[in-house]
Amino acid sequence: MSNIIRRPRRLRQSDSMRRLVAETTLSVDDLIAPLFVREDIDSPQEVSSLPGVMQHTQESLIEQVGKLADLGVPGVIVFGVPAHKDAEGSQAWNPDGVVQVALQNLSAAYGDRITVATDLCLDEYTDHGHCGVVLDNGEVDNDSTIELYAKVAVAQAKAGAQVVAPSGMMDGQVAAIREALDGAGYINVPILAYSAKYASSFYGPFRDAVNVSIANGGNRKAYQQDFRNGREAIEEIKLDIAEGADMIMVKPALAYLDVIAEARAKFDVPISAYQVSGEYAMIKYAAAQGVLDEEAVMMETLTSIKRAGADFILTYFAEAVAKKLN
Repeated sequence: MSNIIRRPRRLRQSDSMRRLVAETTLSVDDLIAPLFVREDIDSPQEVSSLPGVMQHTQESLIEQVGKLADLGVPGVIVFGVPAHKDAEGSQAWNPDGVVQVALQNLSAAYGDRITVATDLCLDEYTDHGHCGVVLDNGEVDNDSTIELYAKVAVAQAKAGAQVVAPSGMMDGQVAAIREALDGAGYINVPILAYSAKYASSFYGPFRDAVNVSIANGGNRKAYQQDFRNGREAIEEIKLDIAEGADMIMVKPALAYLDVIAEARAKFDVPISAYQVSGEYAMIKYAAAQGVLDEEAVMMETLTSIKRAGADFILTYFAEAVAKKLN
């Protein structure tokens, strides 16, 4: 029997040794928590398809952000669920809209103690569920849509957003938003661009969280990326950076680790990845059936996303991870 033991195995002999030589370590500083604030509820409501994830009232949102700040989580991203929706999504830029009110509340409560980013899109606010203005032929009008994105960006910045995160995958959205922010005097508000956002099958529970369904059984494949394409993502990222994106995102994360790694190799801006609702729900449901260890898989998957090259991760596990690591 061979007695050959090679160096990699010698460095795996104890937990302390494995920790000492670990190439990638997940930190609380790597986390952003996605949060939902809803207009027409009196108490927080759990999203049925996202165990442990809540639609918050304004009051419970403030409380939840405080908990995350106390745990050392450096950032949250806020999604709004308005009581009224229309064809343009006008509540997205209403100064009294659900997200703008939330931003004012959070700014007053926490200041710069925690970074508050905002999803910048229209799908949560439109009655048809698309991310922009829909023409009579059913197509989304790119140029009219980015004009509205610019209005939303200024409204969010005015209300206190510290980062705006356009997620609609419209051509030219970053340039339009940067111009609008700069023109309104918000030159220090950075843009986190959803640059490589795929038309993924992993978004179902998120749509429950924001009460969105796409009219007439439609989809967003005409403007979100095709899951079969990787090189295209690099081109999208390149264009967004050229337009002024300060940070970029790959979404979803686990099925696109190759895209994260390629982006990390090619670009020097901060890169984020979104562990989306379907990824989270799969882990939660599998753990509930006893087929895997939720905490272990939570840590393994998030570490894999960081190992691929993400600087920070949007994840519904943010609070659980922070509690484990503190």
